[in-house]
Amino acid sequence: MDLQAKIRTLPTEPGVYLYRNAEGGVIYVGKAKNLRSRVASYFHEARWEDAKTGTLVREAVDVDYIVVANNKEALALENNLIKQRKPRFNILLRDDKTYPYVKLTLGERWPRVFVTRRLRKDGSAYYGPYFPANLAYRIVDLIHRNFLIPSCKVDLTRFHPRPCLQYYIRRCLGPCVQALTTPESYQEAVRDVKLFLEGRPTDLSRSLHARMEQAAAAEEYERAARYRDLISTVEQLQERQRIAAAEGDDADVFGYHYENGMVAVNLFHMRGGKMVDRREFFWEDLPEFGADHAQVNETDDVGTAAPGCPGEQSSPAPLAGSADDREESSRSSLGTDSRGRLSPQESSLKETSPQEPELNQDSFAPGEFFSALLKQIYIGQPYVPRNLYVPVDFEDRKALEDLLSEQQAGEGARATRVHILVPQRGDKRSLIDLAGNNAKQSYDQRFRVLKPNAQKIQEELQEALGLPELPKRVECFDISHIQGAETVASMVVWEDGKMKKSDYRKFIIRTVEGVDDFASMREVVTRRYKRMQEENKPMPSLVLIDGGLGQLHAAAEALESLEIINQPLAAIAKREEILYVYGQEKDPIALDHHSPVLHLIQLIRDEAHRFAVTFHRKRRQMRDRSTELLEIPGVGASTTRRLLEHFGSVQAVRQADPAALSAVVTRTQAEAIRNHFRK
Repeated sequence: MDLQAKIRTLPTEPGVYLYRNAEGGVIYVGKAKNLRSRVASYFHEARWEDAKTGTLVREAVDVDYIVVANNKEALALENNLIKQRKPRFNILLRDDKTYPYVKLTLGERWPRVFVTRRLRKDGSAYYGPYFPANLAYRIVDLIHRNFLIPSCKVDLTRFHPRPCLQYYIRRCLGPCVQALTTPESYQEAVRDVKLFLEGRPTDLSRSLHARMEQAAAAEEYERAARYRDLISTVEQLQERQRIAAAEGDDADVFGYHYENGMVAVNLFHMRGGKMVDRREFFWEDLPEFGADHAQVNETDDVGTAAPGCPGEQSSPAPLAGSADDREESSRSSLGTDSRGRLSPQESSLKETSPQEPELNQDSFAPGEFFSALLKQIYIGQPYVPRNLYVPVDFEDRKALEDLLSEQQAGEGARATRVHILVPQRGDKRSLIDLAGNNAKQSYDQRFRVLKPNAQKIQEELQEALGLPELPKRVECFDISHIQGAETVASMVVWEDGKMKKSDYRKFIIRTVEGVDDFASMREVVTRRYKRMQEENKPMPSLVLIDGGLGQLHAAAEALESLEIINQPLAAIAKREEILYVYGQEKDPIALDHHSPVLHLIQLIRDEAHRFAVTFHRKRRQMRDRSTELLEIPGVGASTTRRLLEHFGSVQAVRQADPAALSAVVTRTQAEAIRNHFRK
């Protein structure tokens, strides 16, 4: 059955359609209230004048579809399929790991807390998201200090001989060592952490008071004092939250700047009436078929919409769209979510906004763009602020409002209704204009290649990799060999914004035979940090490995053998330029190729590679040059090395007189060398 005949058999119900090319790949995903009408509209001759639709129709050889119950289900399914298949004709967020959460691993025997940006169905409890990104890390640190629940990556399925430093500085109960804590005490701390993260300070305070009185009655005054300190901390946090809750609404505000086929978007996060964080998105190389204002009416009264884009509109597909990892922050789920509803009278909805006239609308459709963007950011998230302010209206705004509102109610959030508003005047419009002005600055910073300062790069590196502190020193390792011969390793150092060549180190691999990069990495990392332990020197802010998961895990095993835990460790894969952070290997980080953070990591990695290759070549040259000397009777490897180190080359040894040779080797060896070259 050809494509046209198949389209005539499509149902007239709501659903999602997927266009495929000759290779069977999905090139576009869209939704429709009437599948047959929507898909058929692509083949109207008038639509072929649109470059995007014409290109799509020429490439499409088949169409699949999925029928759903209503338009809201179609919205959700469309969003999921776009994220899974990443079709090139859809607007894509390259990296959707945007919101930081606190993860409590309830499925483990000894639960731990982590900061994560991925929600998984793994039996763990997730709390958040948090704005700004470092708020999640501050909360986890507070949990360490007060509740003594760890975040370490130590294997807690077995006991270890002794605890780590965190136990001795009173930030961990020590479940890794037998008899340091009991399951009952540990579970009590976990229950307190749950109450704390769920925003139930009253219940937590009441429980702590009862335990404090019980401990005091039993004359366990040290334990009673710890409960007293916890009560004080909880009450202080509760007072701060009451103040924040009375200050205003929670809202997200969008602004954008489009120029030369590239888009920058700024997202302001307003919590409690105050801006607490900003996030940046970038898309480059927008195709010329970005906008399509010729609209086709569907027979089921869908409304005026141009088919061929996410959300039933023909939108551009920005290539390699990406989000800067300026992480979002949300209300703290400790109970700071007071949200007021914006009166509908404050927003009059129109097709255009004051921001649009200066833009080239022939190549960019802002409404279609924001329709796709909001779906990918908010659908599936456990928290969406009550108000979303966008600069332009779009067709399925009401349907998306309904879907997000139902999603919030299903998550048990307090906000029962989400509003997507397009204010045209007043304070709310001023916020959108401010976000637009900041988007212009972001555009200049990214696409006009303005060099960011070192402090900003360090902060972005800290946020991108989730480092506990600002990175001051990075040590990077690389292995070099040719089929296992002359295997060497290098370590280079980046410190305070520049490479520190005085701290570079070379390693000759001694315990590994043949080709085994993993064992070589294990050896060099062990040697490096064992020596640092012996010299009592501090560990670097980050250990960076040139390689993939295998090299990363080899380095982690080396650190664990030295009982070094909680050391930030990451690897960068050579071809894909993907970052793997130890402990979060299932969530690799794909930075935008314009990102200064990626440029810094690539610079350090390339320097480690250059240093290793240079050392390897020198070793190989020494080996090749020494071949002739080893043929001389009475001259072995150590004598050959001394001769080459002294004279520099075999040619210089050949030309040396007996006196010069005798200064390095014995008279008998000097005579043998002279006789060899004389022949």
